[in-house]
Amino acid sequence: MTLAPADTVDVSVLVPAKDEASNLPEFVRLCGEALAHAGFSYEVVIVNDGSRDDSARVLRELEREFGFLRVVTHRRQRGIADALRSAGEVARGDIFVFYPADLQYLPEDIPTLVRPVLERRADIVTGTKQGRYEKAFVSRIYNGLCRWLFGVRVTDLNSVKAYRRQVMLGVPLRPDWHRYMVVIAAADGYRVTSRPVPLYPRRGGESKFTWRRIPVGVLDLISVWFQLRFGRKPIIFFGVAGAVLFVIGFLAGVAALVLRFGFGVGFRPFLNLVETMVISGIVLFGFGFVGEMIASLQEENREIARTLARLDHSDPRD
Repeated sequence: MTLAPADTVDVSVLVPAKDEASNLPEFVRLCGEALAHAGFSYEVVIVNDGSRDDSARVLRELEREFGFLRVVTHRRQRGIADALRSAGEVARGDIFVFYPADLQYLPEDIPTLVRPVLERRADIVTGTKQGRYEKAFVSRIYNGLCRWLFGVRVTDLNSVKAYRRQVMLGVPLRPDWHRYMVVIAAADGYRVTSRPVPLYPRRGGESKFTWRRIPVGVLDLISVWFQLRFGRKPIIFFGVAGAVLFVIGFLAGVAALVLRFGFGVGFRPFLNLVETMVISGIVLFGFGFVGEMIASLQEENREIARTLARLDHSDPRD
């Protein structure tokens, strides 16, 4: 269970862990057993995400025992998205694997996820949960909405996954947006596929999922949909909406003039409607122009990120 000395490895397993002290020793041991003869070099990067239990001590001992293990520590809980980002910054692999430490997914299934990416048949592989679990109803609704809104034809979007390192560059650093990694990657043109992965009952610790996260998840879903649909051309959304409101105000103004001068009838609500619609239309147009400037800055940032990625992977002998 040792890691071959090298500057890079094939696969980095990124593991966010919050209060998982009871599961970590078994998880790391299973990783060593499952990956030692998998046919690729690997490392396991565990992020201690502000744990309040004995995780820090357990990880220090495991890091001394297992040469393939690396540990990153957050002083406070920052969430899975930040944990994956922190792990990705120190990881050396060309392929990342997102895996939780709660042992509901066993490391023996990691090679199944990684193989299509290693063989260049896919850029991101998401696991399809097999078995019964508590949040199945919520998961079905979430996955159904994602397939309907984004057109990504995989069964389970919120599960373990393997993906190329470059995929993470396209995922905004936003809380909980790791859930939308697959749809964002698909929108950027990455090839997506899935593999069945068994789901087991939690052996220890407590689930971090609460029902309070459902409304937040719905709002995030709408936000991601808007970003993917209009993020690069916000003037389409705001311009069309502003034009519709402006036309409504203009027609209401014409009707008000006809009533006032054609029939001698003054109708105050028409005037209020004209004011509201025209002003709202102009404001939305303004939002569209501001959005276009922000989108231009984002495109520049994306180009800088792509350039840095190319430099990072260039051959120093060139």
